[in-house]
Order: sequence, then C-alpha cells, then structure tokens
Amino acid sequence: MSLSKDFEAILSARKAELEARLNRIENELDDPLSADFEDQAVQLEDSEVLDGLGQAGLAELKSVNAALTRIAEGTFGVCVRCGGPISEARLKAVPHAAVCENCIRAG
Repeated sequence: MSLSKDFEAILSARKAELEARLNRIENELDDPLSADFEDQAVQLEDSEVLDGLGQAGLAELKSVNAALTRIAEGTFGVCVRCGGPISEARLKAVPHAAVCENCIRAG
C-alpha cells in the first residue's frame, strides 16, 4: 500500500469522526433552553464551549478535506508554500499538514 493510500485511510477516518462530532454539537446547540434561569445560564455557557469546539472542528475538517484533495491531485506530501517534501514524520504527527518543517520555522 502506498504512503498516500495509508494517509487517505487515516484522513477519511478522521473526517468521519469530525463530521459525527460536529453533528452532535449542532444537535446539542439546537436543544431548547430550560425554563429555569439558572439552568439557562449554565446552558448558555455550555453553548459557548460547544461553539468553540465546533469552530475548531470545522477548521480541522477543512484541513482534512484539503489534504484529501491533495491526495486526489497527486500533490499530497508536497509543501504548498515551497514545493518541497513534507517529511513522513510530520505527516504521521499531523496527517493533514500542508507545509513542511522549514516553512513552519520561516513563518
């Protein structure tokens, strides 16, 4: 199995996890508020936390989808900034990485 195929499986699984988590968050945010004001305050605080988790999940999902597109295009593992290779170690740590270590250090 090729490196891209390995990462395609990893990224596809992560995409499914993120989509399921985002659906759960959306469903929880859609729940009606309690009639009790104290409970409402807690629910609103929880909603803020859930919204933050949802935003982070959406950002990661966007990165995962971009990585899957790079796999389909045959450019996975190539830095989008400099065109150099992204190390396998970096991809194992961050499978949706779009830039190499040198470009990260350069800012």
